[in-house]
Amino acid sequence: MAIKKIGVLGAGAMGSGIAQVAAQSGLQVVLVDLEQRFVDRGVQTMLKNWDKDVSKGKISAEDKARFVGNLTTSTQNIDLKDCELVIEVVVENLDVKKRVFAELNDICPPRTVLATNTSGFSITEIAAASGRPDRVVGMHFFNPVPVMRLVEVIPGTETSDETVALAMEVCQIIGKTAIKAKEAPGFIVNRLLVPYLNDACHALQEGVASAEDIDQAMKLGANMPIGPLALCDLVGNDVLLMVAEYFYKEFGDPKFRPSLALKQKVRAGHFGVKTGKGFFDYTR
Repeated sequence: MAIKKIGVLGAGAMGSGIAQVAAQSGLQVVLVDLEQRFVDRGVQTMLKNWDKDVSKGKISAEDKARFVGNLTTSTQNIDLKDCELVIEVVVENLDVKKRVFAELNDICPPRTVLATNTSGFSITEIAAASGRPDRVVGMHFFNPVPVMRLVEVIPGTETSDETVALAMEVCQIIGKTAIKAKEAPGFIVNRLLVPYLNDACHALQEGVASAEDIDQAMKLGANMPIGPLALCDLVGNDVLLMVAEYFYKEFGDPKFRPSLALKQKVRAGHFGVKTGKGFFDYTR
């Protein structure tokens, strides 16, 4: 099946990034969000990235114009009806995602594949809510999408081989490396990453070292490009806590128990970079 038109539901950092790489690859893209201000913000991010590439000589002004021409926007989900693939990139809340997929099932024709960008929720549960479980697949992108090459492709229990093949094909079209992962909380990357970040929070809570020294140790001792606590702040401590709690619930294993230090940051509203404060202060 030749893919020509995809929809992206959610114009935040991830959604706009997916829309950007798809438009650059020659696909027709419909970017949808609840309010025009969210759509506008996503489009401005794309335009800023393309302007930067023009200034650096990576693309021409004609390339940018072509990319923009591949993009249409809307605040109405009904405008996704003609897409061959719709990628959901809404808030990481299982109930919200299930409602969205039920609505998309009513809007899109049976041939349309519905993909979720969830970072760890059950594809099978989301697919069951869709009414077309054989046409639902996980496509987990990484932030920032234009830079990060990986996409985890995750079939649910009833996902067809054809649906998986289509998801893998789209990844190839947009220049991403696709890895097929078994459905399990966190898939591959977050299954390994979240416990690592949570352990750094435990180490801070136990007074093993300061936040600065924990991050310095992992950068210099393990050659990590960014320290774990700074990465917590970048991901969002609220998001990290939600995922850690989901892991703890699903696995029932004490090693996934969320750190009290992480919980306290979230209770204080210190979500990280996006709020200006987290394990580090970004207001200075």
